[in-house]
This record gives sequence, structure tokens and C-alpha cells, in this order.
Amino acid sequence: MTTNYNLMVFNELRLWQAEMQRNPSFVNAVARKLQYKINSYIPNKVHAAITATIKQMTRAMLFGAGLVTTKPLEGLSLQQRELMVMDRIIFYQSAAAAEGGVTGAGGILLGLADFPILLSLKLKLLFEIAAIYGFDASDYRERVYLLHIFQLAFSSHEHRREVYLQMADWESQKEHLPDDINEFNWHAFQQEYRDYIDLAKMAQLIPLIGAPVGAVVNYRLVKKLGNTAMNAYRMRWREQQLITSASQKL
Repeated sequence: MTTNYNLMVFNELRLWQAEMQRNPSFVNAVARKLQYKINSYIPNKVHAAITATIKQMTRAMLFGAGLVTTKPLEGLSLQQRELMVMDRIIFYQSAAAAEGGVTGAGGILLGLADFPILLSLKLKLLFEIAAIYGFDASDYRERVYLLHIFQLAFSSHEHRREVYLQMADWESQKEHLPDDINEFNWHAFQQEYRDYIDLAKMAQLIPLIGAPVGAVVNYRLVKKLGNTAMNAYRMRWREQQLITSASQKL
């Protein structure tokens, strides 16, 4: 049963990998231009506040002192791990939907508060997924991998391909990471994330429809992040299998 499951998963992984490297479509290009147009109407103070929140919260949660992380699980099959991961994704989808509904019902002020709350839920989900797949997120390099997963889920097609290529051979790539997290490209990270979610989230600030929009959008955003994380760790799992197999033949 486990072997059949692994074959199914790795077939899904190949399709996902092809999608990550696909060129942007005409619709993607139009959506990107629309995003730029919408951004031009948003006051600079709002842009600055959201950007600062994304950067500071992400850095604090991922690299702050005293951060407690879940211990990585050992001795489980891929299928057992993924059943647990899917359960956590559903839990965080429900939490994010409830939060989006409440903040969406509160108008612009509460709508703006949704950004840091939703970001916090997404990052907590990533930490739990990493541990379930058996990776120790107390390791600085694993936290950088979480940042890559985040970018992969919430970036334009152009940037997504660039991030994917950095992740495709992570066991080698991680050995060349800078020691100082300030060298990470935070500008691209926050810009891509903000641009990706702005179009979906702006309607949450509109009275009357803000609550249902907030609930649905948050639910879908967390689902997308969860699915991206699953495939990213399937890729790591597969890579480690190949490394182990190669070392045994030597």
C-alpha cells in the first residue's frame, strides 16, 4: 500500500514541478498589469504599513530569539505523514476563514488587521508541516526553505520559476546560504506576496461583502500554501531517497 501511495504521490509531484516551470499565460500577464493599476490607487502610507508588517513579522517569527518549534517526527511513512499534514491544513483553513470573516465584517480598520493575523497563521502552518515531514525548523537553513515555500505559493509566474529552481536541488543549495539572514532578498519577498494577495484581499475592505469575501479568500490562500508545502516537501523526500539510494550503491 505504501509503495503504491508513493508512486501516486511522485506522479503528482512531476505534474506540479512542470506547472512551477510553466511560462506565464496571457491571462497571468493581464492580471499582473491589473495588479499594478490597482496598486497605483492605494495610498503610499497603506502600502508602506503593509510592507513593513510583512517584513518584520516574517523575520520575527522565523528568526526571532527563543522561537519554539515542533520536534520533527521520525519513523513514519510518507503516507502517514501526509494524512497528518492534510489534517493540519484543514484546521488552519478553518481558522483563517473564521478570522477573515470577523475582520472582513469590521470594515477597513479590521480589514487591515487581517494581514498580520493571516500571515501568522500561514507561518505556523509551515512550521507544523516541516516537523511532520521530519525536518527540523530550528535549523536556520530549514527556515529559509520555509521562506522559499511561501514565495512559491504567493508570487508571480516569473518570480515563482526563479524560486523553484533554487529549491529543486536544495540539499546542495543550502550549503551555500549566507550566514546573515539580512542578505535574504526581503524586498522581492514582501513585494511579491503583497502584490499576489492585494487583488484578492481588497474586496474584503468593502462594507457588507467584506465578511464572506474574507472568509473565502483566506480559506483558499491557506489551502494553496498547504498544497505548495506538501509538494515542496515531497520534492525534498524524493531527493533524499535518491541520495540514500546512490550512497548505498557505492
